[in-house]
Amino acid sequence: MEFCPGCGNMLQYELPNMHDARFFCPTCPYVAYVDRKVKIKRRQHLVKKEIQPIFTLDDYKNAPKTEEPCPRCGFPEAAYRTQQTRSADEPETRFYRCMNNNCGHTWVDYT
Repeated sequence: MEFCPGCGNMLQYELPNMHDARFFCPTCPYVAYVDRKVKIKRRQHLVKKEIQPIFTLDDYKNAPKTEEPCPRCGFPEAAYRTQQTRSADEPETRFYRCMNNNCGHTWVDYT
């Protein structure tokens, strides 16, 4: 947001149709042209960070167990952990891990 240095009113933007883009003051004759010469001095490549799990495998070893069937293999038992991932008035999120040694599938229940 730009303001007029003469009268202090907020400047309005005028689209570039017949001339260059500019800001102008609606009450006084002040005009400021927008400079289109933008230069990128240095490009920096972003590096993706490694995604770290919320719970490790050791966290599920001593976790409570429940009769929740695995959606992948159908094994009837799963360990679960809970964490508040949304706002305080929302229910906590449950993270399940299948107790079948061959499967080990992990899934989330948001309800």
